[in-house]
Amino acid sequence: MDKFVKLTGVAAPLPVVNIDTDMIIPKDYLKTIKRTGLGTGLFAEARYHEDGSLNEDFVLNKPAYQNAKILVAGDNFGCGSSREHAPWALLDFGIRCVISTSFADIFYNNCFKNGILPVVVSPEDLEKLMDDASRGANAILTVDLENQEITGPDGGKISFELDAFRRHCMLNGLDDIGLTLEKATAIDTFEKTNAASHPWAA
Repeated sequence: MDKFVKLTGVAAPLPVVNIDTDMIIPKDYLKTIKRTGLGTGLFAEARYHEDGSLNEDFVLNKPAYQNAKILVAGDNFGCGSSREHAPWALLDFGIRCVISTSFADIFYNNCFKNGILPVVVSPEDLEKLMDDASRGANAILTVDLENQEITGPDGGKISFELDAFRRHCMLNGLDDIGLTLEKATAIDTFEKTNAASHPWAA
């Protein structure tokens, strides 16, 4: 998993509450277990018309936001069914950070396992960031995980809180497998000791 230390990029505004995982990635795209290629299905029902053409009114289809790395969204982002394809689709599109006032628990946990940083801010701070994100190509935010700060295009800073363990994992690019591999030496020592003391079990 890629490390997340500091991210600077265009932030796209999506001021919609209760965005569920079906809106993030519709069920039609769940036939694959691959993490790549799902970016085309991100917000598909909003991004495309019924004939498959792009909906130019949807924020991620607008030229200024087509390469957005950050999403500023309404409350309760990622609610609904527990589909891991949702963070996969965001990541494949290029989104590495989602900022909201709250997230559904399962989606929130899945983000950390896939290298996406979900940031919780106050309603007042979200309003400021939504305004920043509405500036089109000038909607540049910097999300600094080491200092737990978001810097806006005018230099204003907003602090955010994050559990120390999750912060450690993101800064070091550790998913569940990476955390296990950190203990590889200890695991190997245990296995050798256990095999020596229980040779009949080998």
